[in-house]
Amino acid sequence: MTLQAIDEATTLELDRHVFHSWSAQGALAPIVVAGGSGCEVWDDDGNRLLDFSSQLVNTNIGHTHPKVVAAIQQQAAILPTVAPAHANRVRGVAAERVLGVAGEPFSKVFFTNGGADANENAIRMARLTTGRDKVLSTYRSYHGNTGAAVVATGDWRRVPNEYARGHVHFWGPFPYRSEFWSATPEQEVERALHALRRIVEAEGPASIAAILVETVPGTAGVIVPPPGWLTGLRAIADEWGIVLIFDEVMAGFGRTGDWFAFQNPTINPDGVVPDLVTFAKGVNSGYVPAGGVIIPPAIAAAFDTRVFPGGLTYSGHPLAMASIVATIDAMREEGIVDNARRIGAEVLAPALAGLAERHAVIGDVRGLGVFWALDLVADPGTKTPLPPAEMVRIKHGLLGAGLLPFVQDNRVHVVPPCIVTDEQVARAIAIYDAVLP
Repeated sequence: MTLQAIDEATTLELDRHVFHSWSAQGALAPIVVAGGSGCEVWDDDGNRLLDFSSQLVNTNIGHTHPKVVAAIQQQAAILPTVAPAHANRVRGVAAERVLGVAGEPFSKVFFTNGGADANENAIRMARLTTGRDKVLSTYRSYHGNTGAAVVATGDWRRVPNEYARGHVHFWGPFPYRSEFWSATPEQEVERALHALRRIVEAEGPASIAAILVETVPGTAGVIVPPPGWLTGLRAIADEWGIVLIFDEVMAGFGRTGDWFAFQNPTINPDGVVPDLVTFAKGVNSGYVPAGGVIIPPAIAAAFDTRVFPGGLTYSGHPLAMASIVATIDAMREEGIVDNARRIGAEVLAPALAGLAERHAVIGDVRGLGVFWALDLVADPGTKTPLPPAEMVRIKHGLLGAGLLPFVQDNRVHVVPPCIVTDEQVARAIAIYDAVLP
């Protein structure tokens, strides 16, 4: 039987052989995704869903973009794989493209297979260049599911996986659910920075290699940091010689309406630049697994005569590199990052605010570009999160109405591809309106 001849029932039967991530295996009921194009996916019966999850918030350029698909096909016919030790044309061009959108002062890219190992290697670089061990990261964060990355993660997934050493967590700013009893965003930033400073002092600045933060925490709730937060992080890092790492795995490559979230003037009016940037997901919309660390000369030079003790068999894989080049070129040529910015400011922001006015269950709306979250509450006064049973009902209702959602805890994340149109946003808003209580 050919792949094309397998029907939906057989697909689900075959899926029983697959061990799924983050799941109790006996309770699985996956939907079948057989194909996709642009902002839509469909099953084997042709039932279409508007994809406002972007899968795992990574198909920034949409599904099966023809230029990216063609680039992968062409590279597969030329050289489908090559060891990372060799020089290869498409790998060099991919690095040049990434550096071109990252801007100064970055000069090199270490390619990985995804976001988790990008964070692993950024942590390694920080430790090796500082001679220190500890890594500070926030509780509301997700950095990946490998040794150090999952322990740097702040949510529940860290707890059964705490095998890596030297990790300390702190609370970042979150005005809607403040840990600091703040009355304003400005107060939230001031208190969060004070708390972090005290943690640095208590842990011993000379023991801290890195501060690792998602520029905009994504899975934790699309928590857009108030102005001043990144500036304060930079100041603390500079004061004690700590490497500042911005995890842009989810927020990068158009998601906030910018190539990188740290380039967004709303959250970074002072133009703060980190020491290292990690990326994956949107760099090629996940068409082929890829990620990396963007490195400035000061850190790269530390390994000019000293061996960097890290590597991956598939680092800079040519199919992934071809997809990166094609993605960045298409995003530039088609104005896709600009579209994400416009959609966020002119279409999604007012539409989601209107939803909140009509549905008391929406306690907070926050986001930028095509990176938004609806914080759903049982009581707007107490901000009590909506119970899991209600979230399941909402998720099933959205699916039944023709929308593939991203539902996390008590939130619906509104995260369509960066190519989404005004008409598709209007369709999605009508579905949210019909399903939300």
